Amino acid sequence: MCEPTDEFDWIASLRPLTLGDTRALQLADDAAIIPARPGFDLVVSQDAMVSGVHILVGEAPEIVARRLLRTSLSDLAAKGAEPFGYLLMTAWPRELEREWRTAFARGLAEDGKAFGVALLGGDTVSTEGPLTVGATVLGWVPQGRAIRRSTARADDLLMVCGPIGDGWLGLKAARGEIADPDGALAARYRLPVPLLQLRDPLLAWVSAAADVSDGLLADAEHIARASALGLAIDLGSLPLSPQAKKWLSAEPDEIAARLALAAGGDDYALVCAVDPADESAFAEAVLRTGSVAAAVGRFRSGSGLEVLWDGEPVAADRKGWRHS
Repeated sequence: MCEPTDEFDWIASLRPLTLGDTRALQLADDAAIIPARPGFDLVVSQDAMVSGVHILVGEAPEIVARRLLRTSLSDLAAKGAEPFGYLLMTAWPRELEREWRTAFARGLAEDGKAFGVALLGGDTVSTEGPLTVGATVLGWVPQGRAIRRSTARADDLLMVCGPIGDGWLGLKAARGEIADPDGALAARYRLPVPLLQLRDPLLAWVSAAADVSDGLLADAEHIARASALGLAIDLGSLPLSPQAKKWLSAEPDEIAARLALAAGGDDYALVCAVDPADESAFAEAVLRTGSVAAAVGRFRSGSGLEVLWDGEPVAADRKGWRHS
Protein backbone atom coordinates (compact mmCIF):
# COMPACT_ATOMS: atom_id res chain seq x y z
CA MET A 1 0.00 0.00 0.00
CA CYS A 2 1.63 3.26 -1.15
CA GLU A 3 2.11 6.25 1.13
CA PRO A 4 -0.46 9.02 0.40
CA THR A 5 0.81 12.49 -0.43
CA ASP A 6 -2.52 14.37 -0.59
CA GLU A 7 -6.25 13.75 -0.17
CA PHE A 8 -6.74 12.15 -3.58
CA ASP A 9 -3.62 10.02 -3.27
CA TRP A 10 -4.89 8.91 0.16
CA ILE A 11 -8.25 7.90 -1.31
CA ALA A 12 -6.56 6.03 -4.15
CA SER A 13 -4.39 4.17 -1.65
CA LEU A 14 -7.54 2.87 0.04
CA ARG A 15 -8.99 1.21 -3.06
CA PRO A 16 -7.78 -2.27 -2.03
CA LEU A 17 -9.96 -1.93 1.09
CA THR A 18 -13.09 -2.08 -1.10
CA LEU A 19 -12.41 -5.83 -1.50
CA GLY A 20 -13.54 -5.42 -5.10
CA ASP A 21 -17.09 -4.49 -4.04
CA THR A 22 -18.68 -2.76 -7.05
CA ARG A 23 -20.95 -0.72 -4.74
CA ALA A 24 -17.87 1.33 -3.78
CA LEU A 25 -17.46 2.61 -7.38
CA GLN A 26 -13.68 2.20 -6.88
CA LEU A 27 -13.82 5.19 -4.46
CA ALA A 28 -13.81 7.37 -7.58
CA ASP A 29 -17.18 8.99 -6.92
CA ASP A 30 -18.70 11.07 -4.10
CA ALA A 31 -21.06 8.29 -3.00
CA ALA A 32 -21.62 4.56 -2.92
CA ILE A 33 -24.62 2.99 -4.66
CA ILE A 34 -26.28 0.18 -2.71
CA PRO A 35 -29.02 -1.70 -4.56
CA ALA A 36 -32.04 -2.85 -2.59
CA ARG A 37 -31.94 -6.46 -1.40
CA PRO A 38 -35.41 -8.04 -1.59
CA GLY A 39 -36.52 -9.56 1.70
CA PHE A 40 -33.98 -7.65 3.81
CA ASP A 41 -33.74 -4.38 5.73
CA LEU A 42 -30.61 -2.24 5.64
CA VAL A 43 -29.20 -1.56 9.12
CA VAL A 44 -26.95 1.51 9.46
CA SER A 45 -24.93 2.54 12.52
CA GLN A 46 -22.29 5.21 13.06
CA ASP A 47 -19.49 5.57 15.62
CA ALA A 48 -16.79 8.18 16.13
CA MET A 49 -13.57 8.19 18.16
CA VAL A 50 -11.49 11.15 19.34
CA SER A 51 -7.87 10.91 20.45
CA GLY A 52 -7.55 11.45 24.19
CA VAL A 53 -11.22 10.55 24.74
CA HIS A 54 -11.90 7.21 23.01
CA ILE A 55 -8.34 6.59 21.82
CA LEU A 56 -5.27 6.38 24.04
CA VAL A 57 -2.83 9.16 23.19
CA GLY A 58 0.07 7.60 21.29
CA GLU A 59 -1.90 4.46 20.39
CA ALA A 60 -0.55 2.50 17.42
CA PRO A 61 -2.34 3.48 14.18
CA GLU A 62 -3.20 -0.11 13.25
CA ILE A 63 -4.91 -0.53 16.63
CA VAL A 64 -6.86 2.73 16.22
CA ALA A 65 -8.18 1.54 12.86
CA ARG A 66 -9.08 -1.96 14.01
CA ARG A 67 -10.71 -0.76 17.22
CA LEU A 68 -12.82 1.73 15.25
CA LEU A 69 -14.08 -0.97 12.90
CA ARG A 70 -14.68 -3.56 15.62
CA THR A 71 -16.60 -1.28 17.99
CA SER A 72 -18.75 -0.09 15.09
CA LEU A 73 -19.51 -3.65 13.98
CA SER A 74 -20.63 -4.48 17.53
CA ASP A 75 -23.69 -2.27 16.97
CA LEU A 76 -24.67 -4.42 13.98
CA ALA A 77 -24.12 -7.58 16.02
CA ALA A 78 -26.70 -6.36 18.54
CA LYS A 79 -29.23 -5.93 15.72
CA GLY A 80 -28.73 -9.44 14.38
CA ALA A 81 -27.40 -7.91 11.15
CA GLU A 82 -24.83 -9.30 8.74
CA PRO A 83 -22.31 -6.54 7.90
CA PHE A 84 -21.08 -5.97 4.36
CA GLY A 85 -19.51 -2.51 4.21
CA TYR A 86 -18.62 0.77 5.85
CA LEU A 87 -18.03 4.46 5.19
CA LEU A 88 -14.94 6.04 6.72
CA MET A 89 -14.44 9.57 8.09
CA THR A 90 -10.97 10.79 9.06
CA ALA A 91 -9.99 14.20 10.44
CA TRP A 92 -6.18 14.23 10.46
CA PRO A 93 -4.11 16.66 12.55
CA ARG A 94 -1.83 18.49 10.13
CA GLU A 95 1.30 17.28 11.87
CA LEU A 96 0.37 13.59 11.53
CA GLU A 97 2.97 11.83 9.40
CA ARG A 98 2.09 9.98 6.19
CA GLU A 99 3.53 6.79 7.66
CA TRP A 100 0.92 6.93 10.42
CA ARG A 101 -1.91 7.14 7.88
CA THR A 102 -0.47 4.28 5.88
CA ALA A 103 -0.30 2.09 9.00
CA PHE A 104 -3.90 3.10 9.85
CA ALA A 105 -4.98 1.87 6.41
CA ARG A 106 -3.13 -1.43 7.00
CA GLY A 107 -5.17 -1.93 10.17
CA LEU A 108 -8.40 -1.31 8.26
CA ALA A 109 -7.31 -3.75 5.58
CA GLU A 110 -6.58 -6.47 8.12
CA ASP A 111 -9.93 -6.33 9.88
CA GLY A 112 -11.93 -5.47 6.78
CA LYS A 113 -10.77 -8.78 5.34
CA ALA A 114 -11.24 -10.64 8.64
CA PHE A 115 -14.86 -9.51 9.03
CA GLY A 116 -15.74 -9.40 5.34
CA VAL A 117 -16.61 -5.69 5.25
CA ALA A 118 -15.67 -3.50 2.31
CA LEU A 119 -14.81 0.18 2.40
CA LEU A 120 -17.53 1.86 0.31
CA GLY A 121 -16.54 5.53 0.59
CA GLY A 122 -16.43 8.38 3.09
CA ASP A 123 -14.58 11.65 3.61
CA THR A 124 -11.21 12.88 4.82
CA VAL A 125 -10.29 16.34 6.13
CA SER A 126 -7.50 18.00 8.08
CA THR A 127 -8.02 19.51 11.52
CA GLU A 128 -6.29 21.76 14.01
CA GLY A 129 -7.80 19.63 16.78
CA PRO A 130 -7.16 16.05 17.90
CA LEU A 131 -7.30 13.05 15.62
CA THR A 132 -10.94 12.13 14.98
CA VAL A 133 -12.09 9.08 13.05
CA GLY A 134 -15.52 7.64 12.38
CA ALA A 135 -17.14 4.68 10.67
CA THR A 136 -20.66 4.20 9.36
CA VAL A 137 -21.29 0.46 9.11
CA LEU A 138 -23.96 -1.19 6.99
CA GLY A 139 -25.53 -4.63 7.26
CA TRP A 140 -28.49 -6.71 6.12
CA VAL A 141 -31.10 -8.30 8.36
CA PRO A 142 -34.18 -10.29 7.29
CA GLN A 143 -37.04 -7.88 6.69
CA GLY A 144 -38.88 -6.85 9.86
CA ARG A 145 -36.59 -8.88 12.13
CA ALA A 146 -33.95 -6.38 13.23
CA ILE A 147 -33.58 -6.60 17.01
CA ARG A 148 -34.45 -3.34 18.78
CA ARG A 149 -33.94 -1.96 22.25
CA SER A 150 -37.62 -1.11 22.66
CA THR A 151 -39.18 -4.58 22.44
CA ALA A 152 -38.27 -6.27 25.73
CA ARG A 153 -41.22 -7.79 27.63
CA ALA A 154 -42.08 -7.89 31.31
CA ASP A 155 -40.66 -11.08 32.90
CA ASP A 156 -38.02 -11.49 30.17
CA LEU A 157 -34.64 -12.50 31.53
CA LEU A 158 -31.73 -10.13 31.09
CA MET A 159 -28.96 -12.28 29.61
CA VAL A 160 -25.37 -11.30 28.85
CA CYS A 161 -23.24 -12.86 26.12
CA GLY A 162 -19.56 -12.36 26.84
CA PRO A 163 -17.61 -11.36 29.96
CA ILE A 164 -18.27 -8.13 31.84
CA GLY A 165 -15.57 -5.82 33.18
CA ASP A 166 -12.68 -6.74 30.88
CA GLY A 167 -12.98 -3.51 28.90
CA TRP A 168 -12.70 -1.33 32.00
CA LEU A 169 -9.90 -3.42 33.46
CA GLY A 170 -8.23 -3.50 30.06
CA LEU A 171 -8.16 0.30 29.89
CA LYS A 172 -6.56 0.42 33.34
CA ALA A 173 -4.05 -2.21 32.23
CA ALA A 174 -3.24 -0.31 29.03
CA ARG A 175 -2.56 2.77 31.15
CA GLY A 176 -0.30 0.77 33.45
CA GLU A 177 -2.63 1.18 36.44
CA ILE A 178 -3.05 -2.55 37.17
CA ALA A 179 -0.95 -5.63 36.55
CA ASP A 180 -1.55 -7.48 33.28
CA PRO A 181 1.26 -10.04 33.00
CA ASP A 182 0.19 -11.63 29.72
CA GLY A 183 -1.36 -8.49 28.21
CA ALA A 184 -4.75 -10.19 27.85
CA LEU A 185 -6.79 -7.43 29.49
CA ALA A 186 -5.17 -4.61 27.51
CA ALA A 187 -5.73 -6.60 24.32
CA ARG A 188 -9.45 -6.96 25.10
CA TYR A 189 -9.72 -3.19 25.50
CA ARG A 190 -7.71 -2.39 22.39
CA LEU A 191 -9.22 -5.05 20.12
CA PRO A 192 -12.70 -6.06 21.30
CA VAL A 193 -14.36 -8.82 19.29
CA PRO A 194 -17.81 -8.00 17.85
CA LEU A 195 -20.07 -10.99 18.52
CA LEU A 196 -21.31 -11.29 14.95
CA GLN A 197 -21.41 -15.07 15.21
CA LEU A 198 -24.44 -14.77 17.54
CA ARG A 199 -26.70 -13.60 14.70
CA ASP A 200 -28.74 -16.79 14.43
CA PRO A 201 -29.34 -17.30 18.19
CA LEU A 202 -30.31 -13.64 18.56
CA LEU A 203 -32.78 -13.74 15.68
CA ALA A 204 -34.28 -16.98 17.01
CA TRP A 205 -34.77 -16.17 20.71
CA VAL A 206 -34.04 -12.54 21.65
CA SER A 207 -36.78 -9.91 22.01
CA ALA A 208 -34.48 -6.91 22.55
CA ALA A 209 -30.72 -6.31 22.68
CA ALA A 210 -27.87 -3.80 22.90
CA ASP A 211 -24.11 -4.03 22.94
CA VAL A 212 -22.26 -3.17 26.16
CA SER A 213 -20.28 -0.08 25.24
CA ASP A 214 -21.27 2.40 27.97
CA GLY A 215 -21.44 -0.24 30.75
CA LEU A 216 -23.71 -3.17 31.58
CA LEU A 217 -25.88 -1.18 33.99
CA ALA A 218 -26.26 1.74 31.60
CA ASP A 219 -26.88 -0.31 28.46
CA ALA A 220 -29.34 -2.67 30.16
CA GLU A 221 -31.18 0.36 31.49
CA HIS A 222 -31.29 1.78 27.93
CA ILE A 223 -33.27 -1.32 26.92
CA ALA A 224 -35.59 -1.04 29.93
CA ARG A 225 -36.32 2.63 29.30
CA ALA A 226 -36.88 2.14 25.59
CA SER A 227 -39.26 -0.74 26.41
CA ALA A 228 -41.07 1.23 29.17
CA LEU A 229 -40.10 -1.39 31.75
CA GLY A 230 -38.26 -1.71 35.03
CA LEU A 231 -35.27 -3.96 35.53
CA ALA A 232 -33.44 -5.75 38.35
CA ILE A 233 -29.80 -6.86 37.97
CA ASP A 234 -27.97 -9.29 40.27
CA LEU A 235 -24.33 -8.30 40.78
CA GLY A 236 -23.50 -11.82 41.91
CA SER A 237 -24.40 -13.27 38.50
CA LEU A 238 -21.98 -11.25 36.34
CA PRO A 239 -20.07 -13.44 33.86
CA LEU A 240 -16.39 -12.74 34.56
CA SER A 241 -13.17 -13.76 32.84
CA PRO A 242 -10.40 -15.50 34.83
CA GLN A 243 -8.47 -12.21 34.81
CA ALA A 244 -11.43 -10.27 36.18
CA LYS A 245 -12.00 -12.90 38.88
CA LYS A 246 -8.36 -12.65 39.91
CA TRP A 247 -8.59 -8.85 40.14
CA LEU A 248 -11.86 -9.11 42.07
CA SER A 249 -10.39 -11.54 44.61
CA ALA A 250 -7.85 -8.92 45.67
CA GLU A 251 -10.38 -6.12 46.16
CA PRO A 252 -11.37 -5.36 49.79
CA ASP A 253 -14.94 -4.26 48.92
CA GLU A 254 -16.50 -6.87 46.63
CA ILE A 255 -19.75 -4.96 46.12
CA ALA A 256 -17.96 -1.77 45.08
CA ALA A 257 -15.64 -3.75 42.82
CA ARG A 258 -18.52 -5.55 41.10
CA LEU A 259 -20.32 -2.23 40.63
CA ALA A 260 -17.19 -0.87 38.96
CA LEU A 261 -17.04 -3.85 36.60
CA ALA A 262 -20.73 -3.53 35.78
CA ALA A 263 -20.45 0.19 35.03
CA GLY A 264 -17.05 0.27 33.37
CA GLY A 265 -18.02 -0.17 29.71
CA ASP A 266 -15.99 -1.02 26.60
CA ASP A 267 -16.85 -4.72 26.93
CA TYR A 268 -18.75 -5.08 23.64
CA ALA A 269 -20.60 -8.03 25.09
CA LEU A 270 -24.27 -8.28 24.12
CA VAL A 271 -27.07 -7.78 26.64
CA CYS A 272 -30.36 -9.41 25.64
CA ALA A 273 -33.97 -9.88 26.72
CA VAL A 274 -34.97 -13.55 26.52
CA ASP A 275 -38.17 -15.37 27.48
CA PRO A 276 -37.44 -17.59 30.55
CA ALA A 277 -38.81 -20.58 28.61
CA ASP A 278 -36.06 -20.06 26.02
CA GLU A 279 -33.15 -19.58 28.43
CA SER A 280 -31.63 -23.04 28.00
CA ALA A 281 -32.06 -23.18 24.22
CA PHE A 282 -30.54 -19.72 23.82
CA ALA A 283 -27.63 -20.44 26.16
CA GLU A 284 -26.86 -23.72 24.38
CA ALA A 285 -26.96 -22.05 20.96
CA VAL A 286 -24.63 -19.29 22.16
CA LEU A 287 -22.25 -21.88 23.62
CA ARG A 288 -22.05 -23.61 20.23
CA THR A 289 -20.70 -20.35 18.76
CA GLY A 290 -17.85 -20.30 21.29
CA SER A 291 -19.36 -17.69 23.60
CA VAL A 292 -21.28 -17.98 26.88
CA ALA A 293 -24.66 -16.55 27.91
CA ALA A 294 -25.58 -15.89 31.54
CA ALA A 295 -28.83 -14.66 33.10
CA VAL A 296 -28.07 -11.60 35.26
CA GLY A 297 -31.47 -10.05 35.85
CA ARG A 298 -35.12 -9.72 34.87
CA PHE A 299 -37.36 -7.10 33.29
CA ARG A 300 -40.54 -6.16 35.13
CA SER A 301 -43.52 -3.88 34.82
CA GLY A 302 -42.89 -0.37 36.06
CA SER A 303 -39.73 1.66 35.69
CA GLY A 304 -36.25 2.12 37.11
CA LEU A 305 -33.13 0.01 37.57
CA GLU A 306 -32.66 -1.97 40.77
CA VAL A 307 -29.20 -3.41 41.49
CA LEU A 308 -29.12 -6.35 43.88
CA TRP A 309 -26.51 -8.17 45.97
CA ASP A 310 -27.68 -11.33 47.76
CA GLY A 311 -31.23 -10.22 47.04
CA GLU A 312 -30.81 -6.83 48.71
CA PRO A 313 -30.75 -3.48 46.86
CA VAL A 314 -27.45 -1.62 46.66
CA ALA A 315 -26.84 1.94 45.55
CA ALA A 316 -25.33 2.32 42.07
CA ASP A 317 -24.16 5.91 41.91
CA ARG A 318 -22.47 5.33 38.56
CA LYS A 319 -24.08 3.18 35.89
CA GLY A 320 -21.72 3.74 32.98
CA TRP A 321 -20.14 6.21 30.60
CA ARG A 322 -22.08 9.44 30.13
CA HIS A 323 -21.75 11.33 26.85
CA SER A 324 -21.51 15.08 27.44
